[in-house]
Amino acid sequence: MRRTAIIITMGLTTIPVLAQRTKTTSPEQTNPSTTMETPKGYTYGKVGASPFTMKDLDALKATVLFGPEDEKYLRMAGEVLKDQTDAVLDLWYGYVGSHPHLVHYFSHKGQPDMEYLAAVRARFGQWIMDICNRPYDQDWLNYQYEIALRHHSTKKNATDGVQAEPIIHMRYLVGFIFPITATMKDFLAKKGHSAEDVEKMHAAWFKAVTMTATLWCQPYVNEGEF
Repeated sequence: MRRTAIIITMGLTTIPVLAQRTKTTSPEQTNPSTTMETPKGYTYGKVGASPFTMKDLDALKATVLFGPEDEKYLRMAGEVLKDQTDAVLDLWYGYVGSHPHLVHYFSHKGQPDMEYLAAVRARFGQWIMDICNRPYDQDWLNYQYEIALRHHSTKKNATDGVQAEPIIHMRYLVGFIFPITATMKDFLAKKGHSAEDVEKMHAAWFKAVTMTATLWCQPYVNEGEF
């Protein structure tokens, strides 16, 4: 396991954050969504059922205009991104670290928990691959609900056994859609694909992120109102 210290800026103060370097997928692996080393706390296919149904998911897909072409371009994006996940995560972690109100959710008594950040980073890298390569089936839907619970007070901090803020407020799940989408385009353009392919990969990524962020909001909403 390889780790690096990333310097993130909080206002006028710089602090080192230990971030675990994610493993890229090896060519011989049959499942392109599986890293060489399973991230701690990554329990895909081993979680409870989502209260959101596949019929509900189909309606959500239709709402964001997500179709077979988007699936094709997400697979293409997965190939483009599989050896860039650390660079993507470096950028995203720098963004989070430069905003005290965001890094606050990974802190205890005002200090970022470096081991917590490292564990989350590894799962975040896996999420990039999953969003591109996994079929959006019942297992995928179930795991989005598990991720949602881990942001909500229901399970926040439990996976890693840490003491930090007990909930990530829903407004940031929604607000994070833009930076997670806007920053991805440059990475998608780095492998020599046509401008049209890059645009289609980026559009598919935007739709997928919008759907997942929406699903992550479910535990925050009153029953029957989601």
